[in-house]
Amino acid sequence: MSEDEDFEVEDPGLAGDDPMRAFLPQSFGKKVKEADVAAQIGRTKRIIEKAPIHEPQRIVPEPATKDYGSDDDSEDDSDQSDDDDFPVSHELVLKTHDKPVTTTGLDPSGARLVTGSNDCTLKFHDFASMTPTTLRAFKSIDPSASKTSENSETHPINHVEFNPLSGGKFLCVSATPQAKIMNRDGDVLAEFVKGDMYLRDMNNTKGHISEVTTGTWNPVDQNICVTAGTDSTLRIWDVNFKRSQKDVIVHKSRAAGSAGRTRMTAVAWGSPLHGGNNVLIAAAYDGSLVLWSGDRYARPSAEIRDAHKSNTWTGGIDISPDGRMIVTRGGDDLIKLWDTRKFKSPVVTVSHPSTSDNYSVSNIKYSPTGSSIITGSASGHLHILNPGNLKPELVTPVTPGSTLISVQWHTKLNQIITGSANSEVHIMYNPTTSVRGAVDVMSRAPKKRHVDDDPNFTTDQSTGISGENLTSGGDISSLPANSYAARHPTVGLTASGRSRDPRRPQIPSVTPFMKSQPDEQHINENIPLSSMRDEDPREALLKYAELAKNDPLFTNAWKDTQPKTQYAELSDEEDDGPDKKKIKR
Repeated sequence: MSEDEDFEVEDPGLAGDDPMRAFLPQSFGKKVKEADVAAQIGRTKRIIEKAPIHEPQRIVPEPATKDYGSDDDSEDDSDQSDDDDFPVSHELVLKTHDKPVTTTGLDPSGARLVTGSNDCTLKFHDFASMTPTTLRAFKSIDPSASKTSENSETHPINHVEFNPLSGGKFLCVSATPQAKIMNRDGDVLAEFVKGDMYLRDMNNTKGHISEVTTGTWNPVDQNICVTAGTDSTLRIWDVNFKRSQKDVIVHKSRAAGSAGRTRMTAVAWGSPLHGGNNVLIAAAYDGSLVLWSGDRYARPSAEIRDAHKSNTWTGGIDISPDGRMIVTRGGDDLIKLWDTRKFKSPVVTVSHPSTSDNYSVSNIKYSPTGSSIITGSASGHLHILNPGNLKPELVTPVTPGSTLISVQWHTKLNQIITGSANSEVHIMYNPTTSVRGAVDVMSRAPKKRHVDDDPNFTTDQSTGISGENLTSGGDISSLPANSYAARHPTVGLTASGRSRDPRRPQIPSVTPFMKSQPDEQHINENIPLSSMRDEDPREALLKYAELAKNDPLFTNAWKDTQPKTQYAELSDEEDDGPDKKKIKR
C-alpha cells in the first residue's frame, strides 16, 4: 500500500447526538486518568452579585474602649479581598436529604461529615470517597429505628456533634428523651436512660423525662457530655455509665405561672485557652441566661433573668475560643454579646430577624480563631459579623429564599458548612486558604460511568420487552425534583415493594401464610374428610338421616329385638297436666 493512498476509517454509524458516543474510545493504548483540577474547581466558584450590607439597628452603644475595627472603613474593598479573608469563594452542594437540614457535624480531622434533618435520618459523607460526579452519602440511618419492631416511631434530628477530643464518636440528639452516643460508622455505642415521668422532683430522676433539645461535649474530658431538655434540667453524662446521669442541674424558673419549670433551649461549654475554670452556660425559654463556672453545679455563678424576651426560643449560643465572650441569638430578633467578667448586661445588642419560630435549632457560631461570628437568616444569607461590635463584615447569599438554619466553621479545613430549609448542605471553601475536604473532592478525576449503569443505553424496550411485561416503578412525577428517587428512576423499590428497574421481574413476597399453606389438591387427595371444611355442618348431618334410619351403623345388632316405643292414649276428659297437690291446712 503506497503512502499516497487514502485510508478509509469505518464509522460506527451513530448519530452526532447519540449518547453512545460518550462510551466510544477516542484513542488507542493505555489511558492515564487525569483531571483538569483548575477547571473542576472553577465550576464551583460562586457567582454572586454584590449585595448591599444593611447596617443593623444598634440597641446599646458599643463601649469606647473597643479596639475592633472602625466606622470609617473604606467601602471600595474588592470582592477578591473578601474571598481571601473568608472561605466563601467556592462551594460544594450536597443534596442528600428530603427535608430541612437542621444540623451538621464534622469530625476533628475533617474526613467524615454527618448531617441531620427533619426527615429523621442521619446522612454519612466521606470526603475520601467522593468525586465531582459522586456527591452522595455512603450511609443513611434512622437513629430512632428499632430492630425489634418494624413500626417504630421516627423523630427529627435536633443536634449532632463530634467529640473534639475523640473523633471516633459523636453525640446524637433527636426529639426524644434519650440522647445517643454513636461511632463514626453509625453504630450506637450508648443510649442514655429515660427518667421516671411520674416523679415531681427532677433531682431524683435518672434521666430526662421529656424531649432533649440540644447537647455538647466537655472541652477537656472526652467522656463527659451535657444535654439540655424541656424538663427544665441540664444533665451531665459519663458515656461509660449510661444508666444514670453523673450530675443533674435543675433550673428554677421565676416566670409567673411557670410553676418553677421551663424549657432549656441552648447550651454551650467552653474552656479558656490560657487555663482557668470551664464555663457552662445555658439559655431557657423564660428568657434567662445561666452560667456555671468550674465543676460545681449546685448553684450558678451568675444568672440574668431577662437576657432575652420571655416565651421566645433562644436557639443560638456560643462561647469565644478564649472563654471570655458569649454570643446569643434569641427569638426576640436580637443578637447580644456578653462578657463573662461583667456578666450583668450585654456589651452590644443588634437586631437580627429570628428563625426560631419555624426552626428552633437555628444557631450562631464563633470562627475557630474568634475573629468572626457567623449565623444564618430567613432570607438564606450567611452573615459574618465582627466579634466586637456585631457589625456585618460580609453578607453573602447561600440559598436565596430558603432559610439558612445551621452553620459551622471547621478549624482544620477552614471551610464553612451550612444546612438550609431546602434540604441542601453547602460546603463553602477557598482553594487558596482551605485544605482537604471539598478541595480534595474537586481535585479528583470524575468517576467514569459504565455503559451498563443506565439500561436505557443497552435495552431496546420497544422491541425487547413487551409493554404488558414491564413492571411499573411508581409515579416518579409526583416525587420532588431533588429527591433521590426522581434523580434515579430505575434504582430502589417502590412503596409496594416492587422494583423500579423494568428489567427485574416482580418476585412475590413470601408471607408466613404462604409458607404454611399446602397445595389444595394435595390436601383433598391425601387427607380423609378434608372436604368437610367447606360444607355446612347441618346439611352434612341431614344427608345421612335416611341412611341411619334404614341401616343403622351402631345399633344394627338389636334391630330385630329392639322394642317399639308405646305412648299412652289420653282422653279428652283427663287433665293434661299433673295432679295438683293438696293444699295443707
